[in-house]
Amino acid sequence: MSNDNKFKSINWTGSSLILLDQRKIPFSREYLECNSLELVITAIKQMIVRGAPAIALSGMYGIALYLLGINKKPEYLELENKLKSLLDSRPTAVNLKLAIERYTSVINKEKFNSSSLENLTSETISFANLIFKEDLDVNSQIANNGTLLFPENQKNISILTHCNTGALATAGIGTAIGVMRALKKKGYNLTVYASETRPYHQGSRLTAWELKEEEIECFIIGDSMSAWLMNDRKIDAVLVGADRITKNGDTANKIGTLSHAIIAQNFKVPFYVAASSTSFDFNIENGNDIHIEMRAEDELTQNSFLKDENGKNYIPKGVLSPLGAKALNPSFDVTPSKYITGIITEKGVISPVNQNNIKSIIGA
Repeated sequence: MSNDNKFKSINWTGSSLILLDQRKIPFSREYLECNSLELVITAIKQMIVRGAPAIALSGMYGIALYLLGINKKPEYLELENKLKSLLDSRPTAVNLKLAIERYTSVINKEKFNSSSLENLTSETISFANLIFKEDLDVNSQIANNGTLLFPENQKNISILTHCNTGALATAGIGTAIGVMRALKKKGYNLTVYASETRPYHQGSRLTAWELKEEEIECFIIGDSMSAWLMNDRKIDAVLVGADRITKNGDTANKIGTLSHAIIAQNFKVPFYVAASSTSFDFNIENGNDIHIEMRAEDELTQNSFLKDENGKNYIPKGVLSPLGAKALNPSFDVTPSKYITGIITEKGVISPVNQNNIKSIIGA
């Protein structure tokens, strides 16, 4: 399956990184040109680029920009400090951490000290390009493996998804949305229900937009509607992505995923996670040890879309809550493995989800 979606969210020019500004989808298609690591880190923090694979890829191109922007090779400690700042930009998603670890195994202290700045820069760019291509290849295989879970004699499929797991969140194709793309190519008639994914609306803004681009039927639902949905009509599967998966299969994903998983189990709807093998963090035993990023309160309490019929705001612009109201805004929650029917990876489908099966398929 090729990267034939109709847009690119990450584009490396050789001297700068062009990122599709995901905050402005679907209202406009605007791009940010990053020419420094600092700009890339800002883009990650502000969710201009988002999705665990896309964050990792952007981060590695950010390191290339750092090396391109200096005239003299620094001390290795400075590179380590830059990598730490990058890692701190979004701590929950494991892909960035693993990409940095892999990079420092290639560009270790000895290699760094013995190489010229020109060679280090060239190798860093090559590394970023390599993991970009790998992500496309992995997503293609995840998509193909995911289609095998759906019977060939049942061409009408209804899927519930949460957050955005498509080309916007990856090098291209996507994980859970990649499976949907592959199902469509195989001739399935898809109906997708995308939960809005408050407070950033990745489902109602990004997923609905991608599926519309792909001409896949999509209905947006509120995050709290999945119980009604599964009770009211037939849902063949819940299909989501992952930001980090532990040794025992507990999975961190966008806040709200756990609710869908619990509801799916109640209604006997299969709950699948689509993720690459790089989403597994075998240094973490279970979900209790995953650090959950807590984001700013105003993401939850402010917005600017409440207007009357004359276009006048019902309330002061950007405010959804009483002034001074407190809010909790965890960016992720953890779904225990007992709620997950299977994890779709490029190496195969892990089902049932347990430590032995993970080890057998992923090979950790």
